[in-house]
Amino acid sequence: MRIPQNIIEEIKYRNSIEDVISSYVTLSKSGSNLKGLCPFHSEKTPSFTVFTVGQHFYCFGCGAGGDVITFIMKAENLDYPAALEFLARRVGITIPDDDPRGGAPRGVTRTRVIEMNTVAARFFREMLFDEKEGAEARAYLVGRRLELPIIKRFGLGFAPNSFNKLRDRLRKEGFTDEEMIEGSLCSRSEKTGKLYDNFRNRVMFPLIDVAGNVVAFGGRVLDDSTPKYLNSKDTPAFKKSKMLFALNYAKNSCSDGLILCEGNVDVVSLHQAGFENAVATLGTAITPEHARLMKKYTSKVFIAYDSDSAGRRATEKAISVLGDVGIDTKLIKIKNAKDPDEYIKKFGKLAFRELIDGSLTVYEYKIDSVISKYDIEKAEDKAAAARELCSECAKITSKIEKDLFISKIAKAIGVSERSVEYDVSKAGRALERQQKKELHENVIVKTSGITDRVNRDFAKNPRAARLEEIVLGMMLYCPELLEKAKAKELIKAEDFFTEYSKKLFKVMNDAMDSGGFDISVLNAELTPDEVSRAVKLMTAREKLANTDAIFFDTLNELKEETGKKSDGGLDELVEKIRKARGE
Repeated sequence: MRIPQNIIEEIKYRNSIEDVISSYVTLSKSGSNLKGLCPFHSEKTPSFTVFTVGQHFYCFGCGAGGDVITFIMKAENLDYPAALEFLARRVGITIPDDDPRGGAPRGVTRTRVIEMNTVAARFFREMLFDEKEGAEARAYLVGRRLELPIIKRFGLGFAPNSFNKLRDRLRKEGFTDEEMIEGSLCSRSEKTGKLYDNFRNRVMFPLIDVAGNVVAFGGRVLDDSTPKYLNSKDTPAFKKSKMLFALNYAKNSCSDGLILCEGNVDVVSLHQAGFENAVATLGTAITPEHARLMKKYTSKVFIAYDSDSAGRRATEKAISVLGDVGIDTKLIKIKNAKDPDEYIKKFGKLAFRELIDGSLTVYEYKIDSVISKYDIEKAEDKAAAARELCSECAKITSKIEKDLFISKIAKAIGVSERSVEYDVSKAGRALERQQKKELHENVIVKTSGITDRVNRDFAKNPRAARLEEIVLGMMLYCPELLEKAKAKELIKAEDFFTEYSKKLFKVMNDAMDSGGFDISVLNAELTPDEVSRAVKLMTAREKLANTDAIFFDTLNELKEETGKKSDGGLDELVEKIRKARGE
């Protein structure tokens, strides 16, 4: 049995889209709407719009769109039922146990995973302080100079070298095998079919979100075996690309910026030394989602990655990702130590504070990195270093920042600013030509629909697909047009060429038969990306004519186009192109 539409409407009514989204995005008035920086892609100029009258959102930059339910699905990485639960809890509504997807199994919920992780965290802590089981792990932590207060603050624990101790504890607490697998705490052996613990003989770091929930775990080996760190896989409660270790503490101490580290031990060590604004990514390179999450709490980030070659490569990526969201990025240059943890142990927290105070700007770091590769006392090396730095400088769009970088390059290399400025202009013209060429190619490919991942049939008949978009967009914007077409028996799913359009029409048609269409019904049947495309089609009709004559004329054109014989050869060509592009 489905949740009645009136309950869903009540959840939406009490969770106004502007209130919900404003807790994630800083919004400002723009006419009758609200605008802000999109939380789903990196941008410096706001293209994310909240339509308060229609209670939906759309980003004109990345195409994300939907209602408040869609937003929570995307922002919190939840499926449709979990997003409804999230919003219901937010306003104190109790959802009946009946499944909102029409009786299908609900699967493992976010709430259930968090409950299971809480039990697991207590188990790991017990094992750490067990006289026999935790002896080696406690010795490891003492060797890393981690003290009891910080161990307790972070809830550190130990996963014993056993295949079934955690499994048995969770079974005793009433958790099913399916929940243990979905929660990434256990796996099933392909050979024996038995369930076994994923984390074994590791120091355990509970991963806690900003609301204080244990959403996952990270485990570190006690020796030099690999992998050094093992993190939970993505679950209904956790997505590593959107999670930062220790942000639950650091968010309260980051007015002067966050310190971004590579490892959990680095972070715990920094917090122990008084640097409670330290965080780390979780076994993955920094993502745009990480950057946008940090931007929510601070405008400055100090990168304190390891000093080895892998750390330098990670630093380069972090500079780019953080810069894309407008974060002021500084680089902590760690000398005579491989990471922040080792540096503090060797030189102390005051010395690390001096590193922070003397951190490099992005431009200083780039100059330092490039020059370190060359012997600039030699003319050919000096020229090579200059070319590389001028190419980097050409990518800067701000005139002031570019002038400052030119000045620093000239001073570091030992040449005139005029010479550097000339080479930067030359590199800029070459970059502009390349970008125009790529833009032209992308426009051609995008117009053809070959790269369309939502409507994969678009490229097979672009004319029919565009006519479908007009018809669907008009019905989404003016549902009464769908009622008129149905009353005259002029429209059915077979009139559409692409599978996406057939699917969207069917959802709208079924909703109309059940009492009326509202955009919220799309969330139950379509993916967030499919909902976003529907909102795009609807938004495109907002300032255009939506008369009966235009609608029925376009519908007739669509019927004529879909009545033509499909070109099988074109279908085959499209699939070949997609395969060649790795899709």
